[in-house]
Amino acid sequence: MSKTILIIEDEKAIQNIIKAFLEDAGYTTVLADDGLEQFHKCSPDLVLLDLMLPKIDGFAVCELIRKESSIPVIMLTARDDDDSQIKGFDALADDYITKPFTMPLVMRR
Repeated sequence: MSKTILIIEDEKAIQNIIKAFLEDAGYTTVLADDGLEQFHKCSPDLVLLDLMLPKIDGFAVCELIRKESSIPVIMLTARDDDDSQIKGFDALADDYITKPFTMPLVMRR
């Protein structure tokens, strides 16, 4: 049975690149533009989470996920400053990858 990865990213082009790469590697993917609705529907094994989302930022999403689950959360974001990275880890993200990133790096992490 393949692992399910929830991709919470509001940019469709980035969603599609990540989705294609992960599905080629044998994972099942679920796409979400923001928030937690898909998280509750699909019970993912991993969440790839953008920070700059339209309704609620990724920090808040991560904090809400942590109230319910300990599944791994990897933040994928253009925000590469130290304060944002510290805030991501304070929200209990498991890892923080800055854009631009390569998919082999995402796969390793």
